[in-house]
Amino acid sequence: MSLQYVGLKEINGPLVVLDNVEDAAYDEVVEIRLDNGGTRIGRVVEISGKRVVLQVFEGTKGLSLKNTRTRFLGKPMEMPLSTELLGRVFNGAGRPVDGLGEIFPEKYADINGQPLNPVSRTYPRNYINTGISSIDALATLIRGQKLPIFSGSGLSHNKLAVQIVRQAKIAEDNGQGFAVVFAAMGVKNDVADYFRRSFEESGVLQRVVMFLNLSNDPIIERILTPRCALTAAEYLAFEKNMHILVILTDMTAYAEAVREFSSSKGEIPGRKGYPGYLYSDLASIYERAGIINDAQGSITQIPILTMPNDDITHPVPDLTGYITEGQIVLDRGLEQSGVYPPVSVLPSLSRLMKDGIGEGYTRADHSAVSNQLFASYAKVIDARALASVIGEDELSELDKSYMHFGRMFEKYFVAQRDDDNRRIEETLDLGWNLLSLLPESALERVDEQLLKEKYNPSAAELFE
Repeated sequence: MSLQYVGLKEINGPLVVLDNVEDAAYDEVVEIRLDNGGTRIGRVVEISGKRVVLQVFEGTKGLSLKNTRTRFLGKPMEMPLSTELLGRVFNGAGRPVDGLGEIFPEKYADINGQPLNPVSRTYPRNYINTGISSIDALATLIRGQKLPIFSGSGLSHNKLAVQIVRQAKIAEDNGQGFAVVFAAMGVKNDVADYFRRSFEESGVLQRVVMFLNLSNDPIIERILTPRCALTAAEYLAFEKNMHILVILTDMTAYAEAVREFSSSKGEIPGRKGYPGYLYSDLASIYERAGIINDAQGSITQIPILTMPNDDITHPVPDLTGYITEGQIVLDRGLEQSGVYPPVSVLPSLSRLMKDGIGEGYTRADHSAVSNQLFASYAKVIDARALASVIGEDELSELDKSYMHFGRMFEKYFVAQRDDDNRRIEETLDLGWNLLSLLPESALERVDEQLLKEKYNPSAAELFE
């Protein structure tokens, strides 16, 4: 027997309150029927005795305190799943918006995911090739990793996200069994159209599952978007044995929706008004990446977030850095000087990189090239600081070599066209040619045998 509750006790923003409710469960889905016969979906977000607070996904505009009918469905919010997800576009709550009709599901799954036994996790190894030198060589994306991109307002992170979706492939089988789940949260209409158009024109839409939450959509839907996306990813990875790359943009918009929702519930705010549970809330999303023992597939995450005022100590990037395994940082100075992608090399790192590169994965010399490029570029920054005080003409010959190396490194290695898909071998060879602009004695991170094999004395001719 299904009970219906007539009337509401209170309406507050996206929340409604009911009294005298029996046997409600946290996260239970409810169906709300309006006076005009329309229906909306909500879920239980707070229970205090027989008093229940509901979160209404489509907003509370038009609800009546007296005549609204509420029915509890006895289950959490679920998403229909099948391989038909590939090539489709959904809204933030997982409903199709591409005009191709409903999904015919093989199963339904709770969007909050299933608890994963940490013992069943497999350590991430092997890499995903993005075709972008500054990522593949210096902050390599490892399959099963969560590697965020820290950007700033107005930087080209959307362009970078599209390029990664278009070019990403797993190393060993050149894209077979590989798909991308792309979730955009709080984006404007023109940005959403840019994503859809870019994927369609490049022909990759058939291996992409898109979730689009627009800036004028309810904030409650924004909170659901990454969970719907990850539910689709878990199904494709762990039941269909596919390697899935999940791109979530923009996690700052998601965190602001959580803050607004928390405020409407009257919760005590923490840093910058965000709720105290923001860390565990973000972790419940990020920790759904990985590889498990009894599945051949994997989930790799690239959350993209914009740092307010380019402040890396802001709560959202700060907490994200604690949970994830490294970061790729975009630099406003490089962007303004015309470098794309504007990856800031020194603060960017991938903590799992050492276990997914080298012999059998990328190339035996990958680690040596990466270490030497980092070390040399760090000395470029020192030389530039000195030159800003005494002038470049007064620098030593070695420091002048570093200054030249830095200009060529940013122009030819960090910078590349958005349609330039470099193989890892091309990237590493380019790294060696750039390092050869420096004297052999300055390459202290490379052993002598490797230096003898790879050092190119005539490299300067390549960058004239």
